[in-house]
Amino acid sequence: MSHKFRILTLTLLSTALTFSLSAHGVDSQPRRIVTGWIPYYSVKTVIPFIKKLPTSVVATPGAPVTCEPNEYSPEDNAALNASYLYTNKDLMREVMPFWFTLKSPTLIRDDYTTGNPSWPMADTLCLIRKTGLKIIPTMTDGTDELVLAGYLAKAETRTTIVKSIVDLVNKNGFDGIDLDFEGFAFVDANTTWAKTAPNWVLFIKELSAQLHASQKILSVSTPYAFNPSEKQKGYTVYAWAEIASSIDRLRIMTYDYSVAKPGPIGPIEWSEKTLQYALSIMPASKVFIGLPGYGRDWITAVVGTCPVSAPPGLTVGAKAAVFKMNYANAKAAIDLATPVFDVKNSEATYSYVQSFNGVSAKGAATTCTV
Repeated sequence: MSHKFRILTLTLLSTALTFSLSAHGVDSQPRRIVTGWIPYYSVKTVIPFIKKLPTSVVATPGAPVTCEPNEYSPEDNAALNASYLYTNKDLMREVMPFWFTLKSPTLIRDDYTTGNPSWPMADTLCLIRKTGLKIIPTMTDGTDELVLAGYLAKAETRTTIVKSIVDLVNKNGFDGIDLDFEGFAFVDANTTWAKTAPNWVLFIKELSAQLHASQKILSVSTPYAFNPSEKQKGYTVYAWAEIASSIDRLRIMTYDYSVAKPGPIGPIEWSEKTLQYALSIMPASKVFIGLPGYGRDWITAVVGTCPVSAPPGLTVGAKAAVFKMNYANAKAAIDLATPVFDVKNSEATYSYVQSFNGVSAKGAATTCTV
C-alpha cells in the first residue's frame, strides 16, 4: 500500500475532557466548553460577508457600530442565521479571531483588514457579538529568531509590548487576548529556553495584571509540556507552572504529532500525558486541549514513472495533503478503502493505492502506482 491516511477521531476529545472534568469535579449542568479559531483568511467560511442596506442617516463619528437585522436585507439575515457560527453558537463559549501579529513592541499587524479589505472589522465583530460569544483574538509572533526573546529580556520593551496589547484589547472591546508565540518553540534554539523562560514569566505576570484590572482574559496557546520529572519534558520555555496563576486559559496544541512522516496526529496517550501535567498545576477550568479537525494523506511509495498528466508532487516524502475531518468518510469512499480504528492511538487510519496512466515527458507510454 502506498498511501497512508490518518485522521483523529472525536474519541480524543471526549476521553481527555472526561479525565479533565472528573479530576476536579463538575457542575451538575452541562457547560459549553468548545472554542475555536477564526483565521483572517477564512472568515467567510464561518460567517457571511454581508453589507448594510443604503441609508441616508449619517453615522456619528465615534459612535458604536451597530448591526441590527433591519440594517440588512432579508436574504442577508437568512444567510447570517444559517452560517456556521450562528448555527453552532450553542456549542461554544468563545471564539478566537486569528487576526493579529506582533511585529515590534509598538507594532501589532492587523491581518484581518489586509485579508478582508472590503468588510470592516468593526462590522464583523458586531455580528460575532450578536451570538453572545466572548471574543478573544489570537496574536502570533511575527519577529525573527530570538527577536521577541530579546524584547522580553528588557523591562522597558516588555512594558511597551504589554501596553500595545492592552490598548488593542480595550480599543476594540475584546474580552481578552490569546498569545500564540510559537517562535520560542520552533524558531529559537532550545538552548535559549532557560534564559527566555524567566523573562516570559515576568511578561505574562505584567500583562495579566493589566488585563485583569479591566476584567479581561489572558490566554496562551503553546505546544505540549510534560512533568519536569519526566525524561521527555516538552517545550519548557513556556513555564506552565510559573504562569499558571496568572493566566485564564492554557490551550495545548495536542496535534501535529506526526507531520513529515506517516503516524498519529494526536495520539491519546501523548495527549493525556500533557493534560495530566497541566491538571496537576492549574484548575481544569483553565485547560483546553486542541482537537485537529483535519486528516493527513502521506505518500509512502511510488512504483514506476508517473506520466506528465499526473498530479504534481507524487514523490515519497512529499508534504502530506491535508483536508477537513468532515470530508473523511467521503474520501475513504473515493479511495475505496475502509478506515480501521487504531485503539492504541485512538485514531482511524487506512492505506490505499492509485494508478496513473499516460505518457512521459518524452512521449513514451508510462504508468505509475502511488
